[in-house]
Formats: sequence, C-alpha cells, structure tokens
Amino acid sequence: MGGRSGQGSARPPGGVPVKIRIDPDRCQGHARCFALAPELFAVDDYGQASVIVDEVPPALEDRASLAIANCPEYAIELVGDQAVPSSGL
Repeated sequence: MGGRSGQGSARPPGGVPVKIRIDPDRCQGHARCFALAPELFAVDDYGQASVIVDEVPPALEDRASLAIANCPEYAIELVGDQAVPSSGL
C-alpha cells in the first residue's frame, strides 16, 4: 500500500551512492572523523584513519558530511559521481 520501509532506508530514484576516501598523506591522526562517525571510520594506534564502508548508508550521509567538514587537514573527500559539477559561471 505504498508504505515506507523506514526513514533513509532507500535512495531516491536516480540517487547516487555516496563514497568517501581518506588521503593517507594528508591525514595527521586527529581522529575527528572517528569521533563523529565511528560507523564509517576506524583509526589505528597512531590515529591514522581509514574508511570501513564501501558506500555510505543513506542514514549516515549527514555524519559523513560532518566528518568531511571537520577534518582540519582536508584529508576526507567524496569520490565518484556525487561531486557537484561546477556551474561554469
């Protein structure tokens, strides 16, 4: 009957999966990403972060964006087709 299976459980039609990566050369071990989204990131004994998911679940996309915005070294980035194209202006 058109009921939803849960908030954020499915992407909108044409939605693009979100993928993130960490540049290991830029990561300095602050571990802010892990503090903000431990479901998406892991850290080693030195604080070096790594992404632990292939695609960010829709329910965690806001947390991924928060981690990207809070990385002081700009080491986290979106990869693939989800980057916003420039307007050419």
